[in-house]
Amino acid sequence: MLNMKKTLNIIGSTGSIGRQAIEVAKAEGIRITAMSAHSNVPLFEEQIRMLRPEVVCMSDETAARDLRMRIADLDMTVLSGEEGLIETAIYYKADTVLTAVVGMVGLRPTLAAAERGMRIALANKEALVCAGKLVNRVATEGNAEILPVDSEHSAIFQCLLGNQHQEIKKLILTASGGPFFGKTAAELTYVTMVDALKHPNWSMGRKITIDSATMMNKGLEFIEAMHLFHVAPDKIEVLIHRESIIHSLVEYADNSVIAQLGMPDMRLPIQYALCYPERGGPVAPPLDLAAVGSLHFARPDLENFPCLALAMEVARAGGVNGAVLNGANEVAVQRFLDKEITFTDIAALVKKALETAPNIESPTLEDILQADSFAREFARGTAVS
Repeated sequence: MLNMKKTLNIIGSTGSIGRQAIEVAKAEGIRITAMSAHSNVPLFEEQIRMLRPEVVCMSDETAARDLRMRIADLDMTVLSGEEGLIETAIYYKADTVLTAVVGMVGLRPTLAAAERGMRIALANKEALVCAGKLVNRVATEGNAEILPVDSEHSAIFQCLLGNQHQEIKKLILTASGGPFFGKTAAELTYVTMVDALKHPNWSMGRKITIDSATMMNKGLEFIEAMHLFHVAPDKIEVLIHRESIIHSLVEYADNSVIAQLGMPDMRLPIQYALCYPERGGPVAPPLDLAAVGSLHFARPDLENFPCLALAMEVARAGGVNGAVLNGANEVAVQRFLDKEITFTDIAALVKKALETAPNIESPTLEDILQADSFAREFARGTAVS
């Protein structure tokens, strides 16, 4: 249990990360002062009645109207829309905000929290993928602190503690390889949505699970790592590690390598971000290496999983390419979930969007939002074959 009382705003409390964050907050005695959800009214009402935050928001307007009627007995204002999300993120009684929403919707709340100078527990990787330089600049100007929640970036953050930046030789992001490790492009053409949602190690939301299957999730994390840790793309490597026990590693100039290990349980990196610089109590099962027995590693297959290769190219190109990559991918994944396109069409559609969209080297927020909008419209209206 933490010695000093902490307060927390959660953006995206009904998602996988949000639900586990609430579990961690309860275990650590962290008070949740504001929280938001998208459209899951029954679960959000249950969370509100349990936690009694001071500010709540539903980004979906219809869901917000429903929630207002459901909690009319509570003295509580229900905010809505993007402005409501921002207001919830920066609610002044919290010292930390957890951005746990998936997608571009997390960018503005993250920027607002950075401008306010808050501690940001960042689970919304898209904010850095689409606008990493902008977010870092605003965070520096606002004296904000960004702590990673992704298990891989949390591992790197922990492996870097006590070492100098110039001593870094390489950041090594581990990847499970997803449910289709070892399959060829020909085999991947026929996989189904049900197949793609069967992740071998992690329990995550549908969109992130599909991204893991295409390896796009690791590509987004590649770009995120570049911005989080201020390293060039050629100093980041991806390594397939099927067991998901080593969450990532850092290789130093003397060729020594430091790794962070633990069970594949998202409560661990969530807890570390919320409790830092302290470590909380046990919220996940202990790691028994003897029971694990052996650990396996392999190089990523960039030919049969081209989403990872596309993301690496975007990391090198910079500009608005990250927003194009992310926006096109979000739409392509949804089209796959809606059974409009095949699994391999996801990468093909993202590649077409990147080839079509013009790049802007030093984009403003408006440039980034326009690139995102272009990519989404392109991905919605473009036939793959």
